[in-house]
Amino acid sequence: MQEEVYRRLAQRLDALPNRFPASQSGIEIRLLAKLFTLPEATLACVMRLEAMPAADIASHAGTDPKVTRDTLKRMVGKGLIDIKKGEAEFAYALRPFVVGFYEGQLPRMDLEMAELFEQYYRETQGGILRETPSLHRIIPVGAAIPLQVEIHPYERATELLEGAMSWGVRDCICRVQQKLLGKGCDHPLETCLVFAPVKNAFDRSKVDRAITKEEALRILRETEESGLVHSSGNYRDGIEYTCNCCTCCCGIMRGIAEFGIMSAVARSDFQIAIDDKLCSGCCECVERCHFHALSVPDGIVVADYNQCMGCGLCVLVCPTDGLHLIRRRAGEVLLPPANIKEWRRQRSSAHGTSSSDVL
Repeated sequence: MQEEVYRRLAQRLDALPNRFPASQSGIEIRLLAKLFTLPEATLACVMRLEAMPAADIASHAGTDPKVTRDTLKRMVGKGLIDIKKGEAEFAYALRPFVVGFYEGQLPRMDLEMAELFEQYYRETQGGILRETPSLHRIIPVGAAIPLQVEIHPYERATELLEGAMSWGVRDCICRVQQKLLGKGCDHPLETCLVFAPVKNAFDRSKVDRAITKEEALRILRETEESGLVHSSGNYRDGIEYTCNCCTCCCGIMRGIAEFGIMSAVARSDFQIAIDDKLCSGCCECVERCHFHALSVPDGIVVADYNQCMGCGLCVLVCPTDGLHLIRRRAGEVLLPPANIKEWRRQRSSAHGTSSSDVL
């Protein structure tokens, strides 16, 4: 009976645009049981991405309304679901697995959870990363783009931060998970930036440390200097976070490094340009590139544009200013969906699960 509830929850999550594909061993059932108590899983099975009042959730689940409200509040506290202000009362929405409630598990991440996630990730071969549109999109380093080149607000991480009214930072759960497994890298841990259009959004957060705009901009610069790739949700408006990632730890970018899923993250609309007259063949850019897009076969750097994701990190380490980013030719990169609702619509259409009972 208990396993059946978690199996139904797994199917519910897999019907969402973000997906949660089944593994051969069923390890995802154990992972969900680690995260959700049985009463929590029972409620999540009937919830949707669109927020619902607690009374409606209780009615669908066949549970006591008061007990349901108490359980939902605990689920919010655990980062499993979202809470929103409704017209007369609070409403609650189901979160996807990734990007969603998994990232909210930092306070509860331990060796068991790290091992369960890793087994699931490897058994499914990064299955959630094979759908389109991609979960994440590369945000280029602003300093790598010449001043005369037009750049849209959603393509500039600094502009996303400047437009917010509150800011926070959290440890990268991917790096935390890999370190628990005895793997990972030496990049900084506290690198995931979140921001909101309202004041004091992160003052009571159990996951995020509230910071100032100036500190957020400083952390962004430091992640660039340490060689981390900026990425965020793959849509244009309503972006609320910026991840700063590496291909050795990031669950999304590992899809490229370990499984060769080049669409695991959407490229930026830029690619590297090389000035042969300025290149000294020092190989600094080759070492900086996460995606193996650069090589120096005959003393001058050359680019594999099929591998270049347009992050611009290589530009920052070129000692002769021989590199910069240029826009790709028209049609080489798709325009990101307008917002997360449009992203969900496109993603659902791609795998045929646009059922109204989950959206």
